[in-house]
Amino acid sequence: MRKKSFKLALALCFMTALAQAQNPGSNHGNRFEQLGTMLTDPNEYRSASGAPGPKYWQQRADYDISATLDDEQQKLTGAETVTYYNNSPDPLTYIWLQLDENEHDLKSDNNSFDGSTMSEKMSMRTVNGILGNPGSKQFGVNIVKLTDESGKALSYTINQTMLRIDLPQTLQPGQKLRFKVEWWYNISDRMVQGGRGGYEYFPDDKNYLYTITQWYPRLAVYSDFQGWQNKQFTGRGEFALTFGNFKVSMNVPADHVVGATGECQNYKDVLTAAQFQRWQQAQSAKQPVEVVTLDEAKKALAGHANGRKTWVYEAQNVRDFALVSSRRLVWDAMATNVEGKKVMAMSYYGPEAYPLYNRYSTKVVAHTVKTYSKHTIPYPYPVAISVEAANGMEYPMICFNYGRAEKDGTYSETTKNGMIGVIIHEVGHNFFPMIVNSDERQWTWMDEGLNTFCQFLTEQEWDNNFPSGRGPAYKITDYMKMPKDQLEPIMVNSENIVQFGPNAYAKPATALNILRETVMGRDLFDFAFREYARRWAFKHPTPADFFRTMEDASAVDLDWFWRGWFYGIEPVDISLDSVKWFRLDTKDPQTSKAEAKAKYDHAADHISRARNKAAGMKFAVDQDTSLQDFYVKWNRFEVTPEDKAGYDTFSAGLTPEEKRLYESKKNFYELSFSNVGGLVMPLIIEWTYADGTKETDRISAYIWRKNENHVSKVFAKDKEVVGIKLDPQRETADIDESNNSWPRVVAPSRFELFRQSQSVRGASTGGNPMQKAKK
Repeated sequence: MRKKSFKLALALCFMTALAQAQNPGSNHGNRFEQLGTMLTDPNEYRSASGAPGPKYWQQRADYDISATLDDEQQKLTGAETVTYYNNSPDPLTYIWLQLDENEHDLKSDNNSFDGSTMSEKMSMRTVNGILGNPGSKQFGVNIVKLTDESGKALSYTINQTMLRIDLPQTLQPGQKLRFKVEWWYNISDRMVQGGRGGYEYFPDDKNYLYTITQWYPRLAVYSDFQGWQNKQFTGRGEFALTFGNFKVSMNVPADHVVGATGECQNYKDVLTAAQFQRWQQAQSAKQPVEVVTLDEAKKALAGHANGRKTWVYEAQNVRDFALVSSRRLVWDAMATNVEGKKVMAMSYYGPEAYPLYNRYSTKVVAHTVKTYSKHTIPYPYPVAISVEAANGMEYPMICFNYGRAEKDGTYSETTKNGMIGVIIHEVGHNFFPMIVNSDERQWTWMDEGLNTFCQFLTEQEWDNNFPSGRGPAYKITDYMKMPKDQLEPIMVNSENIVQFGPNAYAKPATALNILRETVMGRDLFDFAFREYARRWAFKHPTPADFFRTMEDASAVDLDWFWRGWFYGIEPVDISLDSVKWFRLDTKDPQTSKAEAKAKYDHAADHISRARNKAAGMKFAVDQDTSLQDFYVKWNRFEVTPEDKAGYDTFSAGLTPEEKRLYESKKNFYELSFSNVGGLVMPLIIEWTYADGTKETDRISAYIWRKNENHVSKVFAKDKEVVGIKLDPQRETADIDESNNSWPRVVAPSRFELFRQSQSVRGASTGGNPMQKAKK
């Protein structure tokens, strides 16, 4: 694990202190303070309610792109005309473009700023990285020409993955700029160089699968809250992008199939008559139709066709454009009704993925857009595509996933569920951040966390037994109990996160699920979450907009929750310290004297007394009866007539309300709790009664507001309690369940008796039951 720098550790300590110590030294006034200055101030662009303000604005960029894919040299050449609209109130003297392919340039910082070590076993990829990738191609974007629309050269500067165009004239508010760029780059081997896009080579059939992503010079975001978002792309923090319209012409080998963002404008020109007929059939099909069949894909693998074709795609109001191109693709499609609108759910996949993708992929795509639409806004685009490319990455209307079968067509359950989960996740990214367009490079959780939460909802609606890896509260506890020097708040820039998956995906998804199920309730949460999606669809929200909207639309004060879960690193660990049982003193002498006798006998019962009696010891008072006075024979627990008369007088003076209380025979239980972990949460208490029945009480987290460390609470119960358990359904992410029960419950662990053996190095573990059954 990488260690944080001293500066980063100091900054995180300060951030945590700021989040948790508004009132240092006090046991209250910290965790429930309003966020105040921790959020950006509302203004005319972003209102205090979390909605866009009356003067909200955002830029726009339209692209007309022509590109050529060289399948022999693995090279892409392109030319684009960009129209940029300055909708801001600011005059601009320069603009910034992103050149993401430059992340592969060996001179980029991201290829050197991570630490490295030597080990006994090292992969060729790791060694080549240390050696500077000798013999590799030149990677990165090569700008051939950059001009205004009349062809006059524009001055520009490239700083790693960012390109600045210095404008010859100031671009005033309300004006637009049209310019042209010509460029080329060598496509990287995604399986070797890594990255989001590139190619994968299949040596068995000597073909390539191209996933062309982040491939054209594209506008960075200029916004009201930060100006230019020109933070370098290092491969982790993803994107902040500007919405616009695209027309893309992609020239590829004639036997390639191309799937892309948007809608193809010339299927008749690029498909065979039979394929186009199947495409027409898919427009109303209830089951996926193979537009390009498995047999056709296998035939294309056998021999490369001569000639080339140009596929033309258009997309409206999207923030990016990506595509897949290969001759080794099956393509299926079916029409899906999403809240009254037809959406074409489609999948592209190679023969090795056919057993899984042909059965599941397109149906998972359809399920995803329907479910997300229910929880956010109706899916607005005409298509949604899943591509099997042995990875997981998302772009508008198209995403790249994994899920390949064994050569005999079988697959493991883990592979199947992993494939379904990644398709849901990547298709779901259409909503976050492709539509609700947050800045992923600055706040990864607004993209990955919100999407992982919706992924969990969608997985559970797919199959009630789906083994979701992220979402259930108890699954985040291993992360939250880690040493604090290995943690950082969710509200940290994506480049500075050590445990990236738990921090940016799992913890925010878990937090939202806890909000929905435990803190707010489904009705309030679902309304507020949909309102956030509605308000910020096709706009650029910030964390403050999300936090404020969730409160504004629900009337639930959540500042304590954001403070703890998003700005802090404290875990949940609430301890049930003690239980005290009380009953009302009935004043009935029959009861009180019987209880007194039992107490007296218990106090007098000790080991020496019992053993003396068992030994037949002769006691002095028994041997000499003169020692037996009044008190030896006196029954101190006898109910006297005076006792009865006193009780009758007491009973006669009771009010009806008091009498009902005495007759109720209530049991009062005083429970004491400690906030061991520091993160305040509701108290969820399950009572088990002597008759075997159970009951659950839920107490708001606000019980901690006056003492954030210790609280006591008294409960009145009609029945006698024999067991108490905190958080019985594991819904608060409590990291230590051993202190959650009364009486304390020790959970058993198992050990295994085995004979020592030595396995063959490299042998796989687990199994493929489908394959075994087939044999």
